[in-house]
Amino acid sequence: MLTISALAKKFNLSRSTVLYYEREGLLKPAARGGNGYRLYGQKELEKLALIVDYRALGVPISDVAILLEGDGEQKKILQEQLRRLQEEIERLHQQQLAILKFIKQPDIAEGSMVTKERWTEIMRAAGLNDGDMHNWHSQFEKLEPKAHQEFLESLQIEAGEVTRIREWSQS
Repeated sequence: MLTISALAKKFNLSRSTVLYYEREGLLKPAARGGNGYRLYGQKELEKLALIVDYRALGVPISDVAILLEGDGEQKKILQEQLRRLQEEIERLHQQQLAILKFIKQPDIAEGSMVTKERWTEIMRAAGLNDGDMHNWHSQFEKLEPKAHQEFLESLQIEAGEVTRIREWSQS
């Protein structure tokens, strides 16, 4: 039997993550020691291994619970997760292409006098929402901080706001 700390260590998880799985009804201790400590046996080890595997695939906790019940929904749930991942890959690819375009042609915004408002409008027309634009700025800032600064300045954004956007991009 393993304590919660030993179990968490075995799976390279935090103790709070194991407690979270317990609160969500995914994992229960096999017993309690005389000191009140949670104890986990082989069955719980195997169950936690499945939980960790499903989470590594990005499966939401609510779906992990269904998968653990084993009522034949596994294929449907995994297909839905595959669809969600494909959408995320496509969204990230769009952001990647936009960043590469500006890295290769940093004068594109300056030459056409694109403003912050116009740039935001273009990004929204390309299907990016606020979260996508945050990711776009974050990636630009991470990959090319100087080019990101120059790009923001080319949009005729005041220095204080450029600083705020760059700080926001790093969060």
